[in-house]
Amino acid sequence: MSEEVLKIMELSEADVPAELKAGMYFDFKAHPFEHEALFEQTSSVCQAIRKIGDYAKEWLAEVIKKARSEQKDTKIVTSDNPPGSAYIQGSFKAIVCAGAAFAPRSVIGAKDGTGLIFVGSGAKLIGCELYVNKGDIYVGSGTTIEAGAGIKGASIIGKDCEIRQGAYLRGDCMLGNGCTIRGEIKNTVLMDKANFPHPSYLGDSVCGYMSHFGNQATTANLGIYEGLRDNDKRLNLKVRLGGKTYDLGSPKMGVCMGDFCQLGCNCATDPGTFLRPYTIAYTLTRITKGFYGPNEILKNKPMERGVVERAPLRPL
Repeated sequence: MSEEVLKIMELSEADVPAELKAGMYFDFKAHPFEHEALFEQTSSVCQAIRKIGDYAKEWLAEVIKKARSEQKDTKIVTSDNPPGSAYIQGSFKAIVCAGAAFAPRSVIGAKDGTGLIFVGSGAKLIGCELYVNKGDIYVGSGTTIEAGAGIKGASIIGKDCEIRQGAYLRGDCMLGNGCTIRGEIKNTVLMDKANFPHPSYLGDSVCGYMSHFGNQATTANLGIYEGLRDNDKRLNLKVRLGGKTYDLGSPKMGVCMGDFCQLGCNCATDPGTFLRPYTIAYTLTRITKGFYGPNEILKNKPMERGVVERAPLRPL
């Protein structure tokens, strides 16, 4: 007799295991997050990841509309009067607040309608590539987006962030305040002071307050064998909890990192990894699907534990 598999997306909030709820990972009282509503509107962190795009689009529509009517001392830049020598394709409108620098290298606007960009006071967008053909972009005050960065909407970038050269936000991205980013991000939330500052990949994930990725630390968001299947034949991720099996509702999920979690250089997380607050992984650690922490250190110590084979080098 086959075991019953519980579909997490279909369970009532009362039936969702505590290990899959946001409260196990994020302390919004100690570290308020502007987009806490995403988690209030969903019953599990898995559902929240699936709803990032919808939430971002609704928030952008409301906030940019409000900004257009309330912001003073703004400059309007459109595809009809583009900034400098920027390459323009399609239609866009940028609301640029006082003290901001808006000098992208290119803007890919909408074919139908108008893609919207909001640039907060004191923000600097110099030499970057902006794509608002599939969603709007919000850049908070004091944020810097360096030359060579690529930002696709829908994307929300908080205040005082540093988006470094080479960063690639592929859409449905939500960054809190004070984040530092250089890697490739897709369908992901990073809360205030979270850092993904080196080249790597982070997708279908949610990362808490002051979470941090070391150099080349990365997340896998699709099982290696599922990558061999056609999209419509991929199997949803499943996890074991309390003797029961839960279907997470999608073949794709990266990592759920609680507040203050850190992944050391060259760490890799398997799809469906859950790290509760203050979980720290040493360099070169592979973290398999499942639940870890809180207050736990994950160590890969091959030299100390004798996993690495050492052999003499024969003369060439």
